[in-house]
Amino acid sequence: MADRGTDWIKGLLVGGLIGAALGILFAPKSGRETREDIARKTDELLAKAREEYEKAAEKSRIAYEEAAAKLKAAEGVAREKAGELEGKLGQLATQGMESLAENKSRLKRAIDAGVETYREEKNKTSV
Repeated sequence: MADRGTDWIKGLLVGGLIGAALGILFAPKSGRETREDIARKTDELLAKAREEYEKAAEKSRIAYEEAAAKLKAAEGVAREKAGELEGKLGQLATQGMESLAENKSRLKRAIDAGVETYREEKNKTSV
């Protein structure tokens, strides 16, 4: 987009210079009048170029500020989501540890019950 603005300003300058040159060549004026006309046209052209440059710079500044604001908002959302994910991950880790401890306890009870049953059966067959 900036290229179009730059191209437009270049076109304005080149067109102004060509117009001024053609005006000089075909104007039936004295040298002094022609120099005054050239100076006036140059001032007008520079004023127009400055004005267009300022407009383009203002548009660029506004676009930059809008983009920066959107990025800042996106950063806030991303941080919020990261915090939520961190909290969920912590919950899942806690649940996993609790489940592991519970399963370990169940397995120990099952092994103890199996050993006890084995001993009782062994004692029955020995008697």
